[in-house]
Order: sequence, then C-alpha cells, then structure tokens
Amino acid sequence: MKPRYQSRIEVLQGTLDLLVLQTLQWGPQHGYGISQAIRLNSNNVLDVETGSLYPALHRLERARWIKSEWKTSDNNQRVKQYRLTAAGKKQLLHKRSRWDTLAAAIAGILKPASAGE
Repeated sequence: MKPRYQSRIEVLQGTLDLLVLQTLQWGPQHGYGISQAIRLNSNNVLDVETGSLYPALHRLERARWIKSEWKTSDNNQRVKQYRLTAAGKKQLLHKRSRWDTLAAAIAGILKPASAGE
C-alpha cells in the first residue's frame, strides 16, 4: 500500500498533467505560454510555478505524451516549444474522463440531490 503523501502527490501531478495536456490541445506552446494559458483560462486562480511546470513537462515528455523542439520566438529568442502527441491526445481523453467522474462525485457530496436541509 502506498503512503498517504504519495497518493496526494500523484493527485496533484495528475491534475497538473491534465491542465498541461489540455493547454497543448489548443496548440503548441512554450513553457511560459503554457503557464500563462493556465492562469488566464482559470481567471487568474491557478498560477503554475516554474518549479512545478518544468518537472511536469519533463515527466510528460518521458511518457511520450508531449514532444518538444527548439524554436525561435516572435521576439527572436530561442524557446523550447511543446506539442501534444497522438498518445498524449489519448491520455488527455482518459484524464478528462477520470476528472469528470471525480468532479461529479465531489459535486454529489457538496450538493446531494436529496438533501433534506
């Protein structure tokens, strides 16, 4: 059996993985662009620190769910751009399905259908 803290880390990593994969579904992006997209699309609620983002990107790349290549940005800087792979698209569908199930379960607890308030 896994220690409790290990399960929490996996849930947090899984959530960040889902957010990164979803962001790359919208198109290729460099690391800073990914963090900005997450922040902007969450109405400034989610702010992914570089200390969490880059290990996640490396983990996703090792799993072959994303691929990276060096590009030159619009302002002439060298940036590593990430894109979703076919395996990553499948993983995104799987993670979204699991997230939807989890969200529905939590909603059922927070707002039970037959709550006698």
